[in-house]
Amino acid sequence: MQQETMFELADRLKALRDQKDALEAELKQVNMDIDNADKRLANLMADTETQNFTRAGIMFCLTTKTRASALAGQKEALYDALRAKGFGNLVYETVNANSLSAFVKEQIEANKDILPEWLDGLISVFEKTTVGVRKASR
Repeated sequence: MQQETMFELADRLKALRDQKDALEAELKQVNMDIDNADKRLANLMADTETQNFTRAGIMFCLTTKTRASALAGQKEALYDALRAKGFGNLVYETVNANSLSAFVKEQIEANKDILPEWLDGLISVFEKTTVGVRKASR
């Protein structure tokens, strides 16, 4: 088995990251195209009063879904209102993973490189070594 050189691996990593970026951009465009085609087909079906039809063995059905989200700046007020009316089970607290990681790193550094006792048994901490890739300055 031929051992790869550092430069060969670096080139492969860069090419794979570039490929990932291109695929993510393509996926974003495909999702926008899907949303556009879905909206146009739904409008046409509604205009022609077509509830459903079959094409090439696939059934297309016109459906209506109700979606809701908190108004800008009203998330906490919504949560309070849901709790007050007995619907607190709809409210979930979350912590952003990147924010938690940064916070834990700060806590460890401030505690002489040891996880503070109050966090022990509550979180898992591990280090992952990766290779950063960026354009070199000229």
